[in-house]
Amino acid sequence: MTGALLGLVLGLGLFCVWWSCWPQTAKQVETRKPTYADRLHDEIVQAGMLSLTVTRLLLACAATGFVVGALVLAVTGVAPLGLGAAAAAGYAPVGLVKSRARRRRSQLREVWPDVVDHIASAVRAGLALPESLSQLAVRGPEELRPAFADFAQDYRTTGRFQDCLDSLKSRLSDPVADRLIESLRIAREVGGTDLGRLLRTLSTFLREDARTRAELEARQSWTINAARLALAAPWVVLAMLATRGDSLSVYREPAGVMVLLVGGAVSFAAYRIMRRIGQLPEEVRVLR
Repeated sequence: MTGALLGLVLGLGLFCVWWSCWPQTAKQVETRKPTYADRLHDEIVQAGMLSLTVTRLLLACAATGFVVGALVLAVTGVAPLGLGAAAAAGYAPVGLVKSRARRRRSQLREVWPDVVDHIASAVRAGLALPESLSQLAVRGPEELRPAFADFAQDYRTTGRFQDCLDSLKSRLSDPVADRLIESLRIAREVGGTDLGRLLRTLSTFLREDARTRAELEARQSWTINAARLALAAPWVVLAMLATRGDSLSVYREPAGVMVLLVGGAVSFAAYRIMRRIGQLPEEVRVLR
């Protein structure tokens, strides 16, 4: 009996040694790439239009493009002008949302360091992380108080800190908020004494980034405005010519239609190239 047991143990040991020679490859976790609808939803949230949805925004684009295109076609009688006006007007609601989101991101970039400082002060005062976030609904920046007030209400209702953090992240939809929330999540789960140092480092980094970006935006603003003016000038002249019916007759001919199509394509390509060259890198939500 003893010999059989020793043989079994020896066999298991040899099998384990053999099995260790064939390491298993780690399974890669598939991450879903954000779609255009996800990015558009983030823009809507960052713009502060909480009652607007992606579906409503796209319907507004379609309705605006159809109405403006029909009006221009009825006034001028030139189909390419109607199509161009419909395309420009159809993009206008999305452009408005993105412009407002860009402005609001610029404003929030100035207040995020204050949020981090408030949390660091609360942690040093001995408050727990849920209470540190909840007190921002009263003492935090005005722009972010509603989101933290909803977090405080969720935490009082459920008591689930992790789920409340996920809801807060969805309400803010901001890269800075993602980094802050994930840092607090790790501190809550793992613990440690480096949370204060981490928050101070993050606050310093955010202030330096905001100052550098503000200087760059101030220097390049005149270039972008001049490029926009140069792009809009020919189309403003064309709109002025549209008040004279005899001037538009040439654009009903095939050569005139070709001029409008080529001019529209060149204007669009030039504007996109200008935006690509002059655009500052925007933070992406890698921790969504």
